[in-house]
Amino acid sequence: MSTLAVIPARLAASRLPGKPLRLLAGKPLILRVFERVRNLGVADHVVVATDSPGVLAVIRDAGGDCVMTAEDHPSGTDRVAEVARKYPDATVILNVQGDEPFVGEDALRGAMDLVASGRFPLGTAAAPASPQVLNQPEVVKVVTDDAGRALYFSRAPIPFLRDSGDQVVRDPLVRQHVGVYAYTPAALAAWVALPPHALERVERLEQLRPLAAGWSMGVAVVEDAPRGVDTEEDLERANARWNDFIAGRS
Repeated sequence: MSTLAVIPARLAASRLPGKPLRLLAGKPLILRVFERVRNLGVADHVVVATDSPGVLAVIRDAGGDCVMTAEDHPSGTDRVAEVARKYPDATVILNVQGDEPFVGEDALRGAMDLVASGRFPLGTAAAPASPQVLNQPEVVKVVTDDAGRALYFSRAPIPFLRDSGDQVVRDPLVRQHVGVYAYTPAALAAWVALPPHALERVERLEQLRPLAAGWSMGVAVVEDAPRGVDTEEDLERANARWNDFIAGRS
């Protein structure tokens, strides 16, 4: 089995302009993510997919593989699919969001294993979260069925805790999505052949495209959902945390 990890990166981020090239502990964010995925050793090959010559230069100067893609992709998955076509031998394709420098090995392997095992054509990951995240629109939530299949993703508070009480303590009802996806090559190609869905456009969540089409996406439950870098505050927090993270203290 051959696994390809693709990290999509574009400069046109609305909340953090130029995000992939912003510095995290002295290095561009996209390079930190690339190094993290490569060092975890979960994939046979790691490549960055971008529409930015600046990102291309950063990754190639560091000895990494980077591919220039079209500028008009509606989502990261569409960008990943363009690159994946250049690697026909890959049997599992992993999409790691370019703003996840703290992503965990358990999330990557969890998503991949759901697909590699044949249980699901699509996989992702999520972690139990406190009810406090429900009202944080920057945090994507997911609810699943009893078989671990995603029912819906939203920035809105799902599930609605009408009677929070003890049930929230007993059961991990609130789950925070981790920005990773795994696909079979056929599922990835079929995903991007679908037109963007209205739910995807409203929520700004690409994973709602296959869900709206009735497809199955497995969700691996992991212990922790590290915060990605989406705002100036997130970047400040990431810089403050970095030394402890590298030292294994966080």
